[in-house]
Amino acid sequence: MIASPDDVLDALDPEQRRVAKAVDGAVCVLAGAGTGKTRAITHRIAYGVLTGAMQPGQTLAVTFTARAAGEMRGRLRDLGVPGVQARTFHAAALRQLSYFWPKVFGGAPPQLVETKIMLVRDAVQHCRLRADRAELRDITGEIEWAKATQTAPDDYPGAVLAASRKPPRAAAEIAHVYAAYEKIKSGKGRMDFEDVLLLTIGLLDERPEVREAVRAQYRHFTVDEYQDVNPLQQRLLDLWANEARSLCVVGDASQTIYSFTGATPAYLLGFRRRYPDAEVVELVRDYRSTPQVVGLANRLLAHASGEAAKHRLKLISQRGEGPAPRFVEHADEQAEAESTAKQIRALIEDGVRPAEIAVLFRTNSQSEAYEQALAEQSVAYLLKGAERFFERAEVRQAVGFLRAHAISGGSESESEAGSLPGEVRAVLGNTGWSAEPPAGSGQAREKWESLAALLRLAEEFAAKRPQATLRDFNVELAERASAQHAPTVEGVTLASLHAAKGLEWDAVFLVGLNEGMMPIAYADTPDKIEEERRLLYVGVTRARERLTLSWALARTPGGRPRKASRFLDGLRGGGSSGTGFGQPDAFRAPGSVRGPDGTTRPRRKVGPVRCRVCARALQDAAERKIGRCLDCPSDIDEFLFEQLCAWRLEQAQEQSQPAFVIFTDATLTAIAEARPLNERQLAAIPGVSRTKLDRFGDDVLALCAGHDPTIEPVPDDFEHIPVDEDAPDGV
Repeated sequence: MIASPDDVLDALDPEQRRVAKAVDGAVCVLAGAGTGKTRAITHRIAYGVLTGAMQPGQTLAVTFTARAAGEMRGRLRDLGVPGVQARTFHAAALRQLSYFWPKVFGGAPPQLVETKIMLVRDAVQHCRLRADRAELRDITGEIEWAKATQTAPDDYPGAVLAASRKPPRAAAEIAHVYAAYEKIKSGKGRMDFEDVLLLTIGLLDERPEVREAVRAQYRHFTVDEYQDVNPLQQRLLDLWANEARSLCVVGDASQTIYSFTGATPAYLLGFRRRYPDAEVVELVRDYRSTPQVVGLANRLLAHASGEAAKHRLKLISQRGEGPAPRFVEHADEQAEAESTAKQIRALIEDGVRPAEIAVLFRTNSQSEAYEQALAEQSVAYLLKGAERFFERAEVRQAVGFLRAHAISGGSESESEAGSLPGEVRAVLGNTGWSAEPPAGSGQAREKWESLAALLRLAEEFAAKRPQATLRDFNVELAERASAQHAPTVEGVTLASLHAAKGLEWDAVFLVGLNEGMMPIAYADTPDKIEEERRLLYVGVTRARERLTLSWALARTPGGRPRKASRFLDGLRGGGSSGTGFGQPDAFRAPGSVRGPDGTTRPRRKVGPVRCRVCARALQDAAERKIGRCLDCPSDIDEFLFEQLCAWRLEQAQEQSQPAFVIFTDATLTAIAEARPLNERQLAAIPGVSRTKLDRFGDDVLALCAGHDPTIEPVPDDFEHIPVDEDAPDGV
């Protein structure tokens, strides 16, 4: 444990040291990706506390995710500075609201709703409108944007026009729904997350006694990811920090990727104007990524334009040389997913931990192909943004066992296991967990990985606190569960680029880098295009060592041709590995593509997939998969479909995998309609990859031919088996 201010400073580079010593007044830290900004600001707080310039109870650090807040608290505790409040804007505001509301108004504040969607649905119906679930989500997003930018329902149409925003429906309709939503919500005594900030602002603004109490409590503020602050959060911060002794903000305009929520880098870039005496420190030493990855990130931003681009930071890698980023072109999206999964399997076989590998995409809808491809390679994965770690059934059960064991006194004396990790291992063993993982990558493997993550967390906790007991570990788990600060699960991460913000991996695969996806199709203004470039920059800077960028020439085999992302222009020549598909287009013959063996072949002519019934060009993915319009007559063999489903269930149970990993319902429907007679016909069905053809082709073709693949085949020389002509019929 660090015991002196000098120890704190000795652990920092010159620029980080400037940040740490700026404990009075205003300081603005412009911190590039991987430059150790969290290290700088936590050491600044520790230095301030250890020198007496700050008091832990008077210090509030504000972050944008519960995970980041939990990490910050952990680092401060390791530095010997417990007691500092590290919370998200909403968590800090809710804590103050819950404390002051009863004192001012009596009773509890309005009940917080976890999601707006049901209230928005009621508001839509109240306005006698109709909206499907996707439209409800879009309308909800508009309401959140309006509240974050402090826009009232009546002002919404004008605000949308001024912001050049394109709402999902007529602005007047959304304003009407917005007003109804507020009325219904208030009538039920509820508040949403934006209301938490608004009501706290109201208390601070209108009640001097509340404002004075908060300002007396907190004298030092630190705001992380300041480029993501929206007007509502800035207004709350102004009320909090108006008379503060110190205010430190940290951010990077080149990582502004949440403008759709109202976030703006204007407050970060204008900080010096509002605080003329502020000290400004730039952090550009990149400790995360190799020179090759950093060089690519710098080149990507060199083409940027707009206000944020004027303040871009040119990173300088502090790491040793690494492999060049790879640029990989594929024939279609299925081939891209399968190739990516094979590359990941090869990395794992070379010793890279699955938890240090990530596949990042623009939208969550792209994940399914990679889930299936990884499952085919028997690679465990986790989907970021899916079920929360501490809400998983096996985790809740394990935490309950650990808590019961601690209460029974198991951690008060020397246990049989001899250490905290050993004791945790013994308790988990009672739940059926074993040291060796189960085969496959299905639910059994996912449960095992969850419990293994708890054990690794115990090992890390014991390494930091050698005298810690099981009771101490349970307290740590409770704090992490409250903050949703999950441990690392041993599996390849699948995540959207937005969800990947703040994370890092040894190997990163940026997939689907096509026009229409990156930048996204609805990015139709220069500002939106530049935000898409910044989003790709965030993806690039998640990689420590290995970086692969890929795209597909078509969505499906025979589909409409697609272009690689414009953001790759000018990058491929400087970072390609120079092998396989990684060769820049300039090295290819016109009208050709490069194969995996380095040779070129004529580019396959592609065209639309047409319905086999009415010949209409198919656009919907589900329609393309079954080869016909959804409303065209189906000639499905119901009996065959039922047999295929039963066979798929058996396969899934044997391999401990979800059924869709074997074949999706759409693929089985297509098979039951096409009734293929040979491998060529089966391979032509969307969803039947080369890997699946090799593994399941014989079984599927047997079922299509009317045979049961579980029964031993009839001998080839069946006609030569002697027959007793005198035997009764049927024998």
